[in-house]
Amino acid sequence: MCLGVPGRVVDVDGLTAIVDFWGIRRETRLDVIDEEVSPGDYILNHVGFAIRKIPAEEIEETLSLYELLLKETDEDIMAADVRGEIEASPGVGLGGAIGPAGPDVDGERRGGNDE
Repeated sequence: MCLGVPGRVVDVDGLTAIVDFWGIRRETRLDVIDEEVSPGDYILNHVGFAIRKIPAEEIEETLSLYELLLKETDEDIMAADVRGEIEASPGVGLGGAIGPAGPDVDGERRGGNDE
């Protein structure tokens, strides 16, 4: 099974974006996504590549589902897969630990650390 992890685009430079995943900022490639993304957009990341732009009307539900998943115990296979996916992306700096808080929506921080 392939799993994409949602994140908020912080900056775009050509085919590379800095994306915030629950307070962790990672470099993400934009080579395979079929839509232009801008800071503030949300994408699904899979092993360092944006694979889909999340439509605005789906952001809140998507983040809520992942927050629930990340709250599960460390023994949960799916939660471990999400954590592994975030850690596997090429890093550009850490903004904090993975926790039950997600990237901000509509300008409101959902938790975590902000650099």
